[in-house]
Amino acid sequence: MKKILYIALPILAFLLIFANTFFGHLIFSSETQQVINKYSVYVHLLSEWQSDSKNIIFDVTNSWYKSDQINDEDHVFNAKSKEYNTNQLQEINGKSYVELKHEFSECHEEWQPMLYRKAVDTVRHEIEYIQGKQLSTDPGISVYPDIENRNYDNSEQQSKIKSGYIQFVPICTSKEITSYDYSVKIDNKDLGFDVYFVSSSKQRENFGSSDFDSYTESGCFGQNKQSYSGTCKNIKKDGGLLLVFPDELKPWTTKVTINLYEID
Repeated sequence: MKKILYIALPILAFLLIFANTFFGHLIFSSETQQVINKYSVYVHLLSEWQSDSKNIIFDVTNSWYKSDQINDEDHVFNAKSKEYNTNQLQEINGKSYVELKHEFSECHEEWQPMLYRKAVDTVRHEIEYIQGKQLSTDPGISVYPDIENRNYDNSEQQSKIKSGYIQFVPICTSKEITSYDYSVKIDNKDLGFDVYFVSSSKQRENFGSSDFDSYTESGCFGQNKQSYSGTCKNIKKDGGLLLVFPDELKPWTTKVTINLYEID
């Protein structure tokens, strides 16, 4: 059965991509108020970092619901009118890095992903589900298993991340208070990450100090994980996920996959 699926799924993906080329605007048009925004953020750590890997890629899916405000315009991303990439030299824990991200990564656009990617993501989801790496049967929602980092305990993790890299990923919402399902995984098997829902990006600078303020309810945070999914409720509009990694990244490139789904 699995062999048949491995053959059938790529064929299905090709047919969907082919159909999308000619009829995608008709086949994949959304009838719901849900908006799906997919983007990547690339981070290059400079020489003062101890990590062998100097590159981190954050692959983000951010799904939320449109406001009830009437708008006859289609929410289609106009590539010609936007700045695609922005280089930003920044500093965290006294160490410098360059962040390269798209303009639409800050929830400024109700932007639908390229439609062929939707087909590819659906096939990838089905393969991961067969392999047990994905718990959700819905190709539009990713739920990763709760996998602890077994290389060292949580007390050592909390010591390591004091000088680690910190990334803030905003939620997208039209509400003042909302709730989110989320999932995170890392392809580095040598260490763990911490993830926290926080009220704003300011908590990035507060991490590790007495001023750090995160949502402490069950499901709103995970510590020393390699894969994690949860649900966090009553989040403020400017909130988001804070991800923290020790400065001990080993592969050439570390990839972090993040999925955020607003609960209607």
